[in-house]
Amino acid sequence: MSSTNGAALPGFSAIDEKFSVKLICRNCRDPVPNIVEDFASGDYVCGDCGLVLGDRIIDTRSEWRTFANDEGGDPSRVGNAANPFLDGAQLDTVIARGGDKGSGLAKDLNRAQGRTTAQRHERNLVQAYKEISALCDAYDIPKTIVDIAKQLYKKVEDDNLQRGKNNDAIIAACIFLACRQDNAPRTFKEICALTKVDRKDIGRTFKFLKSKLGANTGTTSSNDLIARFCSNLNLDQETWRITKLLTEKAKDMENISGKSPLSIASACIYMASHLIGDGRDAKAISEIAGVGEATIKTTYKILYFNRKALLTPDIMDRNTKASEANLISP
Repeated sequence: MSSTNGAALPGFSAIDEKFSVKLICRNCRDPVPNIVEDFASGDYVCGDCGLVLGDRIIDTRSEWRTFANDEGGDPSRVGNAANPFLDGAQLDTVIARGGDKGSGLAKDLNRAQGRTTAQRHERNLVQAYKEISALCDAYDIPKTIVDIAKQLYKKVEDDNLQRGKNNDAIIAACIFLACRQDNAPRTFKEICALTKVDRKDIGRTFKFLKSKLGANTGTTSSNDLIARFCSNLNLDQETWRITKLLTEKAKDMENISGKSPLSIASACIYMASHLIGDGRDAKAISEIAGVGEATIKTTYKILYFNRKALLTPDIMDRNTKASEANLISP
């Protein structure tokens, strides 16, 4: 085995020879060498003359192997990827149940292994993680929130806080907490519709986990909900900005204190959409926000009677179609 030096080989320019190193057989000196990698013996061999050019080469190919009893099993080079939400090194040996031709011993061993505490704990975690992922996928909740919810559930399981609690309510509360921690809050009604768990159960479990885990959830403001509601109602960016300004001004009003952020956000969307002539009725907003039509109209009534203080020039100048005459009298 040698590298070319000096004059350029036929078919190669001087520049090619200068910037590259070419392996050739020192006996054949063929510019297009026929070098064979014999991985069985670990040698580089010239395919023309048989000269051994190098030894102890490393086989970089995939070493696909199978440990199945028959030849039909899928070969696997490595095991499953490590799951950061499970404990231990995850190098456990799983005893298969065995086929129809088995003596039944494998099935008995599999059952005995399943009774161990570690296996049961891990199985419960995996089942909960699958349920969290399935629920979040149904509402297109981002993976970051899914991972946070899994971490919260693992803390609950590790601290044994789930004893005496409804597991479905714990999963719902973990998703609710995760949404808040990732600054993408969901309302209790949305979580109820997603998980089919009673709102009171979610509320009680949420307060319990918040105190036990010391989770910093903050509070949900109207601005946290407006962007998602406007998007679901097919409202443009200007309507969203006007709604955001209306919400900020409405929070400072004394006669609207006591209203929930959800009610204020819904009423401001109702007002902003009609202000620019692209109105959405209370029923459509109610279906998206989960607020009763009567609540939206009652809150809007307060906003309407204070419209002089709300509809300042910075709001009216944002859209040429914005007009106070477009507002519906309650």
